[in-house]
Amino acid sequence: MEKEIIFLVEEAAEGGFQAKALGYSIFTEGNTFEELKIMVQDAVHCHFKPSEKPPLIRLHLVKDEVIAA
Repeated sequence: MEKEIIFLVEEAAEGGFQAKALGYSIFTEGNTFEELKIMVQDAVHCHFKPSEKPPLIRLHLVKDEVIAA
């Protein structure tokens, strides 16, 4: 059993946030970061059997920002 599952979190173009698990076919989104955390927990609970579910979820927030040179 894995000790943690890592999600790559990005701001969605249409607003809100999107999260994709690294190494698993799990994708979810939320309108706010707080909502996204709940949606990620729910997605992990649905994807794994209780005995196989990693005990930790790591959210890696990636922010792409462009500034003038």
